[in-house]
Amino acid sequence: MEIPPLTEDTVRLSLVGQVLRRRWRLLAALAVLGALVGVVASILFSPGYKTSAGVLLQGPRQADELLTQAEIATSSVVLDRAAAQLPWHPAGADLKKQVTASVAQGNVVTITVSADTAEHAQQLADQVAQQYVKYSVQLASNSADASVQLAQEQRESLRQQVKLTTEKISEIAKNVGGELTVESVQVRTQLEGLRTSLEQAINDLNQADLATGVGNTVVMGSAERPTGPAAPTMVQLAAGGAVLFFLAGVFGHLFTARADRRLRGEPDIAAALGAPILAGVDVTTPQGDRRPATGFTGRLRRLLGGDRPWLLPPVETSADEVNRDIRYRRVLARLATGPADLLLLVADDDETGKLAAGQLAALADRLSVPLRIFEFSAGRPAVPDAGASSGVLVVLGAGTRTAWQLVRLAEACTDAGQEILGAVLTHPVRPLAPDAGPAAKAPEKALAGSA
Repeated sequence: MEIPPLTEDTVRLSLVGQVLRRRWRLLAALAVLGALVGVVASILFSPGYKTSAGVLLQGPRQADELLTQAEIATSSVVLDRAAAQLPWHPAGADLKKQVTASVAQGNVVTITVSADTAEHAQQLADQVAQQYVKYSVQLASNSADASVQLAQEQRESLRQQVKLTTEKISEIAKNVGGELTVESVQVRTQLEGLRTSLEQAINDLNQADLATGVGNTVVMGSAERPTGPAAPTMVQLAAGGAVLFFLAGVFGHLFTARADRRLRGEPDIAAALGAPILAGVDVTTPQGDRRPATGFTGRLRRLLGGDRPWLLPPVETSADEVNRDIRYRRVLARLATGPADLLLLVADDDETGKLAAGQLAALADRLSVPLRIFEFSAGRPAVPDAGASSGVLVVLGAGTRTAWQLVRLAEACTDAGQEILGAVLTHPVRPLAPDAGPAAKAPEKALAGSA
């Protein structure tokens, strides 16, 4: 089964399932790592236990005054006094990050606190509210004399205004006659305006009387003890981190597969080389398609299941030696009528390609077929110049080369005057189990004339 490259195809759910099946250990490790990151984040950034206490400001208040009162509730003086009264004796500067104040409807200042335990949160909210009320009363008492004097002056001025207005109304009322004339209508209109001014003066006087209770603040009961930590909790952060890292691993695999430009289909490889695919051969390796577990990185890759490609089809068990030998013989048989000097090209970093080239060379030597191996550099391929009768056979593993690498190899062969007779694709397979049965002892005799 050939899997096409993902450069233009839409990601399908089957591909996601393939990632889950072949990379589940790596994804599980990423989820555990994400959970640990979430736990560390909860220790550093979790709000802990939260509760709030309300303080009522009596009397009429302006919006700016309410905001000022909220700033006073979180001032360093209030926090230092509250810290001195708490049993665990925190520092006032540390409480600055744990205490916030906001203004609610009805002249209520809401003090919200956070702490490491529910008991500490309740005690902190109560102490901050009490110390805020005490400090607010102290500020009001410091300016009580000036406030009282100013209020008395305002009341006296208002009373004088009321007295003058009343006298003016009485004087005008005496001059108004009983006849309905233009002058009488104007006078009555003036009287109505004066009465309105009088009512406004009386209202202002009443408000000035209420202003005597502006400094009164009352704590609206004790703060509630929280029943659980505030969101996001440690469990929520750990679960969120695990899900986030798991999805990042899945999408990382999909993005890597989509960005992979290596060719896996035989038609694409043949088109890039400009030569036909003569055969696909199996190459038995001790570890199949697994990478060698060398060093710490290799052992970690083996432990997490990342030592084998997940995008390629699963590696099948090798056929017996007879069936593999048939495929190699068919390749040599197709080249029997070719040039006298046959060059076998294989990349220096293609391990399965080099194994297949070695097996082809060994079989060619037994069958007296002229063939020699040449390893080229994958980055900058260079091919020996062509002789009188020569040609090249490219051996490469499926999914190991991009289209541009194969085009550069074809151009190098053209520059050297070499004709590409074809290509052989190699596929890594697992060796047979020891109890799978004996292989053919004499393949050459059994396959005489098979080429």
